[in-house]
Amino acid sequence: MSIYSAVDIGSNSIRLAVAEMGPGQPYRLLASDREVTRLGESVFASGRVSEKALQNTCSVLARFGETCRKWPPAAVRAVATSAIRDARNQPEFLARAGEALGAPVQIISGREEARLIHLGVLSRRAGKGGELLLMDIGGGSAEVIWSRKGEIAYSTSVPLGAVRLTQNFLRHDPPESDELTELQEYIEQQFAAAASRLGRKSKAEAIGTSASVAAVVCAVNRIKRSEEADGKRARLAQIRKLCRRLEREDLSGRNGIAGIGPRRAEIIVAGAAVVRYFVERFTGGTIVYSQAGLRDGIIADLAARGVAAEAPSLDRQQLQAVREMARRFGVSLAHGRQVAGLGRTLFQGLASLHRLAPEHARWLEAAAYLHDVGHYVSPTRHHRHSFYLVAHADLPGFTDREQLLVANICRYHRKALPGEDHEDYRQLEPEDRQVVWLLVPLLRLADGLDRGHRQLVASIDCQVRDGETRLLVRGRSGLELDLWAARQAAPVFRQVYDARLMVAPQS
Repeated sequence: MSIYSAVDIGSNSIRLAVAEMGPGQPYRLLASDREVTRLGESVFASGRVSEKALQNTCSVLARFGETCRKWPPAAVRAVATSAIRDARNQPEFLARAGEALGAPVQIISGREEARLIHLGVLSRRAGKGGELLLMDIGGGSAEVIWSRKGEIAYSTSVPLGAVRLTQNFLRHDPPESDELTELQEYIEQQFAAAASRLGRKSKAEAIGTSASVAAVVCAVNRIKRSEEADGKRARLAQIRKLCRRLEREDLSGRNGIAGIGPRRAEIIVAGAAVVRYFVERFTGGTIVYSQAGLRDGIIADLAARGVAAEAPSLDRQQLQAVREMARRFGVSLAHGRQVAGLGRTLFQGLASLHRLAPEHARWLEAAAYLHDVGHYVSPTRHHRHSFYLVAHADLPGFTDREQLLVANICRYHRKALPGEDHEDYRQLEPEDRQVVWLLVPLLRLADGLDRGHRQLVASIDCQVRDGETRLLVRGRSGLELDLWAARQAAPVFRQVYDARLMVAPQS
């Protein structure tokens, strides 16, 4: 069992969880905290995090950092979501927030947010399979996830957060009828793509994981505290009745409803409207509230990463992400699989030269699939285009650091080797620069050995002795082009490993 800390910097509130968790086990919560900051208000109004909001956020994060240090964690992950995705002053926010917390803050995409929310729900449903339809309504966005047997089949993030909608549509208290009409039309518009893709999932268990869903479930069941609402459900008729009441009441009236506190009362009309449309359009007529959420997913993900720290292969979700990106940019998956397999063989066979830990083979595998995505932009200098596309891609399951590392390996799969005067390479930590330096020749060799994209190579016998590395290649007839291409990596191989390279067919 290890201790992990998760910080969720949302558009409405900032949340902390410190928990002890082992692989495949429910976690034991050691500490938690939550502060409503309405970080999104200034962003949705002006496009920037205001100085006041930033100072308030940093104050909360400093307190959270102190809590984390009382329970020294094996890992900390702090993520920022919708509001900071939209903010123009992201670099300043990330620098000051990270300094206050004492740990880096990462902006995650809507898809990564959805992945982590789904993982959080699964972490509280040990042994339960089936079909799930999840929704989380934050301050700035709403995530919808449909999964079968624990695998995400579809996910989307739409700008339907309760703070964003309240600020953009509800200008009076209680709201006027034309404001409510505009709100409903906007919700329908934003959900249109998901509605077309999913239809009604009446057989799926519909679960809501957010404070807005908690408030709705509490109100219809007359429950005062959200902790008591976990696992409780709300039916569509109850939700419609509650929405009509919420739309009639002013702030003080809404605050008097069970389970709706003073800060939630300010934004619950919009939040409940999203819940109502979701239940009407996507579900069989009910929704169940789950306390699980983004923080739970972060902790479950950290625990899984801790177990997989020495795994030599990408996990299932990472592999799915890179294959999906490769396919989207027109890269042959057959070529990617072949280069990945050859790269794995070279990594293992030349371990005495590179002396890298087994987990670094994962980044070689990812680069094997993605190094050619730059062709989508232009064949000319496609390695540089590959860097940009991978570095800025939405790759669920990868941290910013991991993504930058893979992007650099892709960047140097051809042409010049990494140099200290290369800005993209300098962004890496020194130990990651060394990883890139040592993996680049292996990617060039693996890519060369499938130069014809015909997957002719069946095996490689790696022999290292007396300052010479011999690669004896066995495969189907027609290997000449692939062998020639692999030999072109010999000068780079010698520069990196100080060893001669010979590539020859195995007799």
